[in-house]
Amino acid sequence: MLALGKYVPAAIASLALIAPACAQAPQSEKNVSMKMALMIIDGALDECSKDGYKVSVSIVDKAGNLAAAVRGDGTNPHTFEFARLKAYTARTRGQTSLEVQKAMEKPENAWMKQIPNVVGIGGGVPIKVGNETIGAVCVSGAPGGEKDEVCAKAGIEKVADSLK
Repeated sequence: MLALGKYVPAAIASLALIAPACAQAPQSEKNVSMKMALMIIDGALDECSKDGYKVSVSIVDKAGNLAAAVRGDGTNPHTFEFARLKAYTARTRGQTSLEVQKAMEKPENAWMKQIPNVVGIGGGVPIKVGNETIGAVCVSGAPGGEKDEVCAKAGIEKVADSLK
């Protein structure tokens, strides 16, 4: 025990010298830009309006915070907030909210229903650069989560070249 004690001050001194050097470098990360968010929203709205769906669209950033949102003309009031929740779900889980819905149906995943602001219904799609989730988009208001998801994916497709 005594032999270890003489190395502790040296280890602390080493960490004290390393920590300030590491702390000086700013964090760098990929995230959804405002222009990207607006382009995704535009693509999603175009796809849904082609099919006559009145929808709201939300984009959340890497941290799960709302980056941009549009409440479409003639949409029901709940679609705006529901779009945010489904986008947050897709970002948090790194998978579509439809996949989360299917996972929540399994008894062994009942715990997922306890996570605040996570909902299990289709329409939310993660925005990824490679395997890294940098945000999510959700459409809400089409007749069914599967149709919402088609519109959300169309929005992401509009910026696909930027995500490579």
